Amino acid sequence: MIDTESPVFVRHLAALPFQSGAILDAIEAEGGETVLFTSAGLAPEAIATTLQRKSEVSLGGASMLRLVGTGPLAVRIGTETQKLTPLPHDLDLLAGRDVALAFRNGEHLGAVMDWLRYHRRFFGMNGAVIFERAKEDDGFAETLREALVAEKIDTRVVYVRCAVPMGKSGLPPEQHPFNVAESPGKDRMELPEPDRWTAPLGEPLIFEIARQRFLTRARAVANLDLHDLLFPVGGRGTVFDAAQRAAGGVIAMHGRHCYPWAVKKGERPEFGDHICVQFDTPKVRSRWCVAPAKLASDAFWKFTRIANAEAAMPPFPFLRCMGVRHANDKISQIVPKSSLVEAPQLLELMEKAFGHTPQRVPDLEKPQVNYTSNFTTIVTTMKNEGPFILEWLAYHRVIGVEGFLVYTNDCNDGTDTFLELLQEKGYCQHRDNPFKGTDLKPQHAALQASESEELYQKADWLICMDVDEYINVKIGDGTLGDLYSRLPDANLISCTWRLFGNADVHEYEDVPIISIFDRCAEEVTPKPHQAWGFKTLFRNIGLFKKIGVHRPNGLNPQLWDDVRWYNGSGKRMPLNYYRNGWRSSQSTYGYDMVQLNHYAVRSAESFLVKRDRGRVNHVDRDQGLSYWFRMNNNAVQETSIMRLLPRVRAEMDRMLEDPDIRAAHEGCVAAHKAKIAELLETENYTKFYQEITSDRMQTLARMHRHFGQNVFLAGPDSVPDEAVHKDPPQDFFFTVERTETTH
Repeated sequence: MIDTESPVFVRHLAALPFQSGAILDAIEAEGGETVLFTSAGLAPEAIATTLQRKSEVSLGGASMLRLVGTGPLAVRIGTETQKLTPLPHDLDLLAGRDVALAFRNGEHLGAVMDWLRYHRRFFGMNGAVIFERAKEDDGFAETLREALVAEKIDTRVVYVRCAVPMGKSGLPPEQHPFNVAESPGKDRMELPEPDRWTAPLGEPLIFEIARQRFLTRARAVANLDLHDLLFPVGGRGTVFDAAQRAAGGVIAMHGRHCYPWAVKKGERPEFGDHICVQFDTPKVRSRWCVAPAKLASDAFWKFTRIANAEAAMPPFPFLRCMGVRHANDKISQIVPKSSLVEAPQLLELMEKAFGHTPQRVPDLEKPQVNYTSNFTTIVTTMKNEGPFILEWLAYHRVIGVEGFLVYTNDCNDGTDTFLELLQEKGYCQHRDNPFKGTDLKPQHAALQASESEELYQKADWLICMDVDEYINVKIGDGTLGDLYSRLPDANLISCTWRLFGNADVHEYEDVPIISIFDRCAEEVTPKPHQAWGFKTLFRNIGLFKKIGVHRPNGLNPQLWDDVRWYNGSGKRMPLNYYRNGWRSSQSTYGYDMVQLNHYAVRSAESFLVKRDRGRVNHVDRDQGLSYWFRMNNNAVQETSIMRLLPRVRAEMDRMLEDPDIRAAHEGCVAAHKAKIAELLETENYTKFYQEITSDRMQTLARMHRHFGQNVFLAGPDSVPDEAVHKDPPQDFFFTVERTETTH
């Protein structure tokens, strides 16, 4: 007889631990049979019993054995033998009810009661099977019983305990941010010891145990956890009713992660706080609702689907309330807040269902844009770049850049003096790099400091780029004005790198680099991963919080729908770039309208000086042979930028008419040549120069398309001599085992 006065029924699985696994449950089924359910990793042949085996099924590495006969039996696994008493089924407890199948892993009483109230009120759910994951009994069943009786909620709960852990091995507790797919900073997290009692669920047969022990006679069952909420769907009834109507008895359910914007310090998030979703990377969880009586005999209940059964579509929606599952007053630990936007439907639901007043996403004014104003500022960092400043300034002045904010550090070739002079003449603003005494790298310190400068604040467009990078506008007259007019609503334009090699030019000459370096990577060159890096022109209108090396960072998510981001061919960039990403892909690269000519190596002699100087952003990484190999790409000829040479030369000549500028430039050139001579007097640099100018390295510079990514990580020595062909066939490909990656 069922105690109709009690809303909570406590049951235990007939669990037995063994050294090499566990029996999760043993059920006396109808028809005089016993069904054994094992933990994951136990193959059927590893189990022996005193009852005859009738059939066996393996699911997810676990085994379900159907035995002839009932009553106590002996089970042997390995060298261990234990007695086992199967338990009778409890199929009448929830017969005819609409039930949720859930797992409690630390959820507090208030959250569980909110969950039960909500689904009873809006979806008619009047039953639940809740598997308890905790090792110790915390008295939850009794407190739940008292609460249900006090509120007279007509919902029957079967509360199930298991004497063995059911979590995955090697993982921290399920509530830990590490177990959230979208959690930022996983590589920096300090993890507690793995704990199978609280880790994410890892036993695939637990759903079949629930079915055969408690749920075969239920009207409908939804696989719905204690942090999940069904979402109302107008005109379709409840998901339980839909399962009854479905021909095969199965309805697909798709869940979307939702989050609070914020909760007060020290407080746990409630369901009513969950008013936000990610605008760019929605996580969809697949679950199911089933009418057990309508299932075929060969169907099996699994975590995300019913095997051997077709789910009716379209799916019913539900919400996975991540703040309840991963209780934390710091929402930024489970999701990047720059991805969160307020969802009006959620706000309406939470206010209606829970009467809760959540913390709202702060309003931001829509950006006001004067599309007729296009003042463009470049923020850059330099160290010992004196000989190349004049041309770089002249070129970008020709294409329409008006502001140059230059930060330098530790220069000894006249760069600082030259820039101070250019500042006096009105060509740029020069600042000492403030990185010393901070934990910031030089480039990051400069970008941070730049935001307080007038030249930054008054700019309509901003970009961070280096003196070896040239914005190559390939439409109109080659000016930024032509680019901006072609993309009138743009507020970000990413210029993908085109890696220009040394074109077999070894000696340094004081001539425009755009006039002599005419060989570069092919357009479709995704390897090495630096090849498709990009730099981004962006309107200074507050869509993002700060300037970044490759693109602005810190999206204000309230304004995500105002972002108009285009690639170099004028195609819209996808949402998954709005918060992260510094390089193009096969689907996002484009060179038709604009590209960034990246002269990363210049001549072999100039590269010696660059190596001696060190890298501005990766100060701890040597620019040695591997760097030269990656960045020196001479695969094809590309001369589109040369159409600007007459205008660039004219601007350089005009600037050089000033005797002070001419003297400063020539002084930098002399210092550069002197440094080259000094380095070539050392054995180390002489050997290095011979290596990078060798026939072998010149050949490799034309073969990048034939190499896998791992070759660029390992370096040129990984390519055997026999693989270095002057004219390799089109389908030639070579790679090696993976090594550590570098930026």
